[in-house]
Amino acid sequence: MSLDHNAKGVYAIAATPFHDDGRLDLDSLDRLTDFYAEAGATGITILGIMGEANKLEAEESLEIVRRVVSRSALPIVVGVSAPGLAAMRRLAGESMALGAAGVMIAPTPALRTDDQIRGYFDQAVEAVGRDIPWVLQDYPLTLSVVMSPGVVRDIIQAHPSCVMLKHEDWPGLEKISALRRFQAEGSLRPVSILTGNGALFLDFEMERGADGAMTGYGFTDALVDIVRLSAAGEREAAHDLFDAHLPLMRYEQQQGVGLAVRKYVLQKRGILTSAAQRKPGSVLSAEARAEVDYLLARVARRDLRAAV
Repeated sequence: MSLDHNAKGVYAIAATPFHDDGRLDLDSLDRLTDFYAEAGATGITILGIMGEANKLEAEESLEIVRRVVSRSALPIVVGVSAPGLAAMRRLAGESMALGAAGVMIAPTPALRTDDQIRGYFDQAVEAVGRDIPWVLQDYPLTLSVVMSPGVVRDIIQAHPSCVMLKHEDWPGLEKISALRRFQAEGSLRPVSILTGNGALFLDFEMERGADGAMTGYGFTDALVDIVRLSAAGEREAAHDLFDAHLPLMRYEQQQGVGLAVRKYVLQKRGILTSAAQRKPGSVLSAEARAEVDYLLARVARRDLRAAV
């Protein structure tokens, strides 16, 4: 199964489950993989930033790819971003050989000028191979690399193997509109746009032209329905469901503790055995856990599927 520009729906950004002692928890990974499929996701993205990819050894990364690809019939996108191109080349090649649908590449944080950004992706695509479908990750809040709509267009136009933009700019609604205008004018070829930011702006991102979401918010099933309702033109129903989950989405977006919240929610839903992150990582206080429990109860009153 190969990724292409027609991708839509929800590609769940997978957390990486660990035991309390930091070992990979493969049983929880299996449950998580099954959960995404049962929730209606159209794909799964592994080894992303929220998947703690930078804390994994090379063989652990490949074990995760092997495990998820062999278990799921969904297209699997593998985050291959790395400080060096050699590591990126190896992970991309071996992931595709194992059956991945494509890879995701983020800019290295050192990039500052437009020419540096364009040049980096020229080198990255050459390294992984021009025949491998890939996702351009645009995440300036974490990576400190700002790509204008014009630069995003330049990269996509220069590399036919780029089939998707993972849009995580903030504020970013105007960028989506600009890219879709480029398409309408004929200066940008068709490309899938899936959005991140914990789904915090998904309601209006869909209306601006996004094809869906690529994020790991703990209620993938709700994201699937928000995307479906919005795509069907059922605006009020989409916004009502979004509003029910917004307080928990907002809480999860706190810098430094967002992944801890996400893993705690997945543990409460019976998917992860432990909410542990591999060190260094944040741990929720008793007060924070109580606040998340309160938000979960409030969400459940408005969305019955959210009961845990």
